[in-house]
Amino acid sequence: MSDAAGIAPGEWRRTSPLGFVVGAIMNLRNMLLPAAAALFGTQGWRGGFLYVVPFVVVAIGLTFLFSWIAWRHFRYRVGDSDIRVERGLFNRTARSVPYERIQDVSLEQALVPRLFGMVQVKFETGAGGKDELRIQYVTEAEGAALRETVRARKSGAEPDAGEALETAAEARGRTLFAMDARRLATFGLFEFSLIVFAVLGGAAQQFDFLLPFDLWDFDQWARLLAGPGQWLEGLGFAAQAIGAAIALASLALLGLLTGLTRTVLRDYGFRLEETAKGLRRRRGLLTRTDVVMPLHRVQALKVTTGIVRRRFGWHGLKVVSLAQDAKAGNHVVVPFARMDEMAPVVGVTGCRLPPANANWRRPGSRHRCDSAMLSAVPFGLAAVAVPTINVWFGRDLAAPLLISGALVALAAFFAVREHFLWRHDRHALDDRHIYVRRGWLAPRLDISSRVKLQSVEIAQGPLARRRGYADVKFGVAGGTLDITGIPLDDARAIRRAVLDSIATVDFSRLPG
Repeated sequence: MSDAAGIAPGEWRRTSPLGFVVGAIMNLRNMLLPAAAALFGTQGWRGGFLYVVPFVVVAIGLTFLFSWIAWRHFRYRVGDSDIRVERGLFNRTARSVPYERIQDVSLEQALVPRLFGMVQVKFETGAGGKDELRIQYVTEAEGAALRETVRARKSGAEPDAGEALETAAEARGRTLFAMDARRLATFGLFEFSLIVFAVLGGAAQQFDFLLPFDLWDFDQWARLLAGPGQWLEGLGFAAQAIGAAIALASLALLGLLTGLTRTVLRDYGFRLEETAKGLRRRRGLLTRTDVVMPLHRVQALKVTTGIVRRRFGWHGLKVVSLAQDAKAGNHVVVPFARMDEMAPVVGVTGCRLPPANANWRRPGSRHRCDSAMLSAVPFGLAAVAVPTINVWFGRDLAAPLLISGALVALAAFFAVREHFLWRHDRHALDDRHIYVRRGWLAPRLDISSRVKLQSVEIAQGPLARRRGYADVKFGVAGGTLDITGIPLDDARAIRRAVLDSIATVDFSRLPG
């Protein structure tokens, strides 16, 4: 008997026949740069174009052939207790993943698969990387039905026809947060990035043989700029300063455009909805992702901000779970919003933002004093050692004294930094949550339910034992949470309170 959505239990299935075409086109992207390099490198040859084209045609044909062979020898089966995948022609591999190991099922659409109506189904196992299971490419309806079937079997239920058809139709839930074009553009302006230079530098290093000169020969660059740059020397200091300002403005504009482009590509059409299955997030321009995060798997929350955006009241919200989001340890559910816009999403997860009357407490002053000493003392010792060594060898002290002054300044900087961290690092507890606020320029707020913590550990090093303070480390599935440098009595009180909260819940009686 088949499920209503078309996923037959225990039956071996192949992906969509169009899948091998999509896979071949995706693989052809790796041939673009080598083909362009070959055409450019043979342009001086007589009939060089005729030499290259046949190889390119053969390579395209082989790509489609290998893609068809891979599709022909790939199949999957949805069983009663696991999902099984077999692949390969000569080296046949079979992999079975039990449902209890699957943390999440997401759908992903790059640009080419979207044109063909295909999706990639990704099964998050909690380990990330190569341990993830992927099925590519299936139709959108089959991907949605497969996701629903796996989730139903994981929970021990059999998906009924109405539920499967509702999922296959991608029924909408209650919208919790969405970004329009204006919000997306504002977000992009705060995502300043100069990654374009890293990309261009990497491309230049890989294909420098195509350039008519050595890209990394700075003397040659100086000779090339000597002629055009001579007129600038005669314009005076004011004109040179204007030129430098224009260059810096151009650099800033490029950084803004790069950040805006990255933001639009990643978060275009961002929408977060509350559904019966959890939080559903869709986003992306070229690569469209559709992720559903079950609420009972949310372990903690992270409220983040940046150096500049915090001055304007903008924050982001992430949920910590066992699944991963684009190789990150947590899912972004609100990328750019104000705290009042974020509050409904926090409430849906079962948590709440810190109340106005929260009893915030700082770490112990002894911990920060010790940290300041450990940070500053090495620089102070080096500042004394540099001129002393030069005196022993009878050398001039001008340069060593400058170096010593710089080392003293570094020691003072790190000492002052520890002081500011002590003033801004805080923690608080209420009857249900733990709040940890950390950071100075770009502060971060961690929120965790006391009931969902896995463990509580008190850690002390040799110096901490002598000075009477400790770190409290909480076991959070999929993330980390700790309170550092608090008095030992406070650490023990926090541990007792959290363990009492955990002991009040019988986890064996909670729904899966």
